[in-house]
Amino acid sequence: MESRRGPLKSAVPSNIVSPVRRCSRTACGRPAVATLTYVYADSTAVLGPLATYAEPHCYDLCAEHSERLTAPRGWEVVRLSDASGPARPSGDDLEALANAVREAARPQERAAQSGGKNGGRGGDPVEVGRRGHLRVLRSPDS
Repeated sequence: MESRRGPLKSAVPSNIVSPVRRCSRTACGRPAVATLTYVYADSTAVLGPLATYAEPHCYDLCAEHSERLTAPRGWEVVRLSDASGPARPSGDDLEALANAVREAARPQERAAQSGGKNGGRGGDPVEVGRRGHLRVLRSPDS
C-alpha cells in the first residue's frame, strides 16, 4: 500500500495558475513590475524593481499601481531606480568585485608590506557611526 502523503501521480497541470507574478492589489490581474516594502522603524515605503522571489511582507505592484503609490501622512516614499541601469553587471563591475574579494582575502601583514601607502597609520577603516545593521566608516587616509 502506498503512502497517502506521497505525490499525486494523476496530477494534471493547471492552465489557471500563471508563472508570471501578478499585482497584489485586489482585483488587479496585471503583471507585477515593482516590489513594495515597508520600513516601519523609519516610516518609509520603499518601491523598487521586482524582487527575484516573492517575500511574505512585500507587495508586488503593476506599473499603474506603482506609479500612483502614495504613503500615509508622515511617511516617506523611496523609489529605487528600476530598468534605467544595466540589467546585468558590466565588465567593470565584475572586475571591481573580483579586486575587492582578492584584497579582502589578502592577509593584513602582506597588504601593509606591499602597500606602504598609509605612512605607518593603521590600514583598517575606523567606525564613526552606526544605524541598525549599517556602519559608517572613515577611511584611514582621512
